[in-house]
Amino acid sequence: MKQAYTAPPVARPFAAPFPVRSIDDVRRLAARPLAETLTVQSTYEIFRNSAAAFGERTALTFLRSADPDEPAINWSYDDLLAGIHQTANLLHGLGVGPADAVGVLLPGCLEYHLALWGGEAAGIVQPLNPLLTEDKLASLLATAGAKVLIAYGSDTECESWSKALRLRERVPTLRTLLRVAPHDEPPSQRPALPDCALDFNASRADQPSDRLVSERVIRADDVAAYFHTGGTTGAPKLAIHTHANQVFTAWAAVQLQGAGPGDVVINGYPLFHVAGVLPASLAALSAGVQTVIPTTLLLRNREVLRNYWRLVERHRATSLQGVPTILAALAEIPLDGADISTLRYCRTGAAPLPAELAARFERLFGLHVNESLGMTEMAGITSITPPGSHFPVNCVGFPLPYVQVRVVGLDAPAGQPARDLPPGQAGMLLFKAPNVIPGFLDPEDTARAFTEDGWLISGDVGFLDTEGRLHLQGRAKDLIIRGGHNIDPKTIEDALASHPAVRICAAVGAPDPYAGELPVAFVTLAEDAEVSEAELVAYAAAHVDETPARPKRVIVLEAMPMTNVGKIYKPDLRRLATAVAVRTLAAPLLEQAGLPPDSPLLRVQADAQPDVAVELDATLPAPLKEQLRAALHRLPVKVALRG
Repeated sequence: MKQAYTAPPVARPFAAPFPVRSIDDVRRLAARPLAETLTVQSTYEIFRNSAAAFGERTALTFLRSADPDEPAINWSYDDLLAGIHQTANLLHGLGVGPADAVGVLLPGCLEYHLALWGGEAAGIVQPLNPLLTEDKLASLLATAGAKVLIAYGSDTECESWSKALRLRERVPTLRTLLRVAPHDEPPSQRPALPDCALDFNASRADQPSDRLVSERVIRADDVAAYFHTGGTTGAPKLAIHTHANQVFTAWAAVQLQGAGPGDVVINGYPLFHVAGVLPASLAALSAGVQTVIPTTLLLRNREVLRNYWRLVERHRATSLQGVPTILAALAEIPLDGADISTLRYCRTGAAPLPAELAARFERLFGLHVNESLGMTEMAGITSITPPGSHFPVNCVGFPLPYVQVRVVGLDAPAGQPARDLPPGQAGMLLFKAPNVIPGFLDPEDTARAFTEDGWLISGDVGFLDTEGRLHLQGRAKDLIIRGGHNIDPKTIEDALASHPAVRICAAVGAPDPYAGELPVAFVTLAEDAEVSEAELVAYAAAHVDETPARPKRVIVLEAMPMTNVGKIYKPDLRRLATAVAVRTLAAPLLEQAGLPPDSPLLRVQADAQPDVAVELDATLPAPLKEQLRAALHRLPVKVALRG
């Protein structure tokens, strides 16, 4: 591929004018009106600007395998822009216009970036989670009215191609499939395609690489993408992203992270996820950063994790980004002499960070873990802890420039305005910002997401401190977050409620040192009904569509905790789930000491307020006490240890 563009770049690539160290630095970045600070209108302009500035510098590196010594595939910024032109022109020729959606069902690969940014240059891109069931994928594509689906031409990745062929028959608007051949597939082995399908790379190769044939002028308020949110299960909602939303996210992430040419990031976030697409990928590519794609499986590839530190050394990575579950896995991988001195920044988000994991990461690798807050409704990022900062656990850094934050009380009577709270006092977090989305495709979803005066309701509980830093204390939402993936508890509840023996069901997240949370269900039984917990776990496994949402435990209660108005009181269930997690962690240690898992020498009080309390008997050996303390401190919730 060769780069060319008929129009000159509209601006210089994004760059941080100075390191951010305080809220005053953030305010300096926002001193001018945003329209003067940020003149870029679209993601397409970002790639024009980057190609003009960085040309032959490497933009994307794809790792064929986890072997650090195997040659990678590299695309320059010139190559990337040429491919975006070709892809947009191909989609334009297939009838895709600014109001038409293009679905993307791909694993980690170079072509994903062509689908994303070429899709946004031609129309509206719709990244899809391949782990969703076929029914949900069909519903999402139909809701968006997708005309084209770009899919991986293999069934080794979540049966992507077989799913795509069936989706073509199920979604009335879907006209064309574009098959992306696996990188190691010989041309002689490529299958014959049905009339509705084209070979993606062969078809785009016939298109001009130097311009947009459509001559489209993309405006800031044009729709760029539909991202589904609401969980890997349940009924996902389609969030509307404008080009302005995404451009701002890229610019702001660069400012707070100080990213630029010479930086290298191994992006292991899934590219259907807003974090992988925007604050990780688009921000990097807007500033001349080299982005490494670690195989099609990304960081789900166990071999990649085993070789991660050698990959950091091989590619001289400067930034490590991943959800806490990935950091927990990496903490188990010894350096074995790998030189990781190039790493200057480690950032996590999407799920609670256990304090023990943060301490272990710094102890083992000398890397302070910086936290951030992001959400689909704010184009992937809300606040960032800048490099060089050493903020406490659960501090998610400074809100981005131009972002307004309100912290309001949760106790306002119905119909009364919420009360703004002072620094240090926790309440519901509300936001207004240039990257706050205009809404969802369903107007009812939009109405629920915003206050009457236009503030985004985050669903998170937290506070601002006197230094302008944002701290999280929990979620008002009931979503269960497993390894950065959102799970709608209603899906579990609906499945178990269909069992004839179940009277009432409620699902919550039980704290887990690796996944952050694991789904646990509580049920009460119908009168005279008998069923074992094992049978209910098996029933849930058979009736909950998505594997990550299947509960690990189904616990039968005599009575469900209720509020005085007859609603299930989930805080009590979360305490019970925490007690279960405590017992699960303690059991192997007690067994090693020759004690039964229900030993009275360790007593768990699930009704302690506000914490779960663990009382350790004075007769327990001191080494065992320390082992128990260390194990329980790994939980991402507070457990009061006594004795």
